[in-house]
Amino acid sequence: MSWILLVIAGLLEVAWASVMPSTEGLSRPVPTLAFLALLAASMVALAKATDSIPLGTAYGVWVGIGAVGAALVGIAFHDDPSTPGRIGFLVLLIIAIVGLKVTSGH
Repeated sequence: MSWILLVIAGLLEVAWASVMPSTEGLSRPVPTLAFLALLAASMVALAKATDSIPLGTAYGVWVGIGAVGAALVGIAFHDDPSTPGRIGFLVLLIIAIVGLKVTSGH
């Protein structure tokens, strides 16, 4: 269950990061409220996941899911570059995330 919560926390991180540009510096109330709600939900899920997953592993996986997800959202919806080098490094991040899971002992 903790790993499911951790994945949800990571996906919520992707969501709040994706909403952040639409807040226009936290000046637009509705997107800002969405950003804050998603951020809080991500933190709560991360905190609950660390009840049984080591903090370093949980945090690394959470950040990795967020980084890969935000980069993919940027490529898909914000015209961020999708060069072979960027894609290669995203693949390396995914390998690192899987490695943290496999070696966590949980």
